[in-house]
Amino acid sequence: MNFSETDEFAKNFKRLSKKYRSLPDDLLEFKKVVSELPLGSGKHFVILHSREEVKILKARFFCRYLRGASLRIVYAYQETNATIDFIELYFKGEQVNETKGLINHFLRQLPK
Repeated sequence: MNFSETDEFAKNFKRLSKKYRSLPDDLLEFKKVVSELPLGSGKHFVILHSREEVKILKARFFCRYLRGASLRIVYAYQETNATIDFIELYFKGEQVNETKGLINHFLRQLPK
């Protein structure tokens, strides 16, 4: 599985990593999980957008520092080239929902 990040994700990840020190290790653990089950399983994963070539998902992101699921991660899964692109990471207390503009921007950048 190949992983990449949008600029917005990298910026949010860096900012949140300063607050929550376990975040880099938590992301590695999350990568292991989505490598096995890219569409996730259970109630902690929801598909926000689905097209034949790409699926956009939102998942609860467990952070050991927070001892819970207060973070959310939005990512795109492209089955044809086995790629996961991380689009957004946010703290549930600061932001209620995912940013639709970031998702639409990502979808527009995809090759047709």
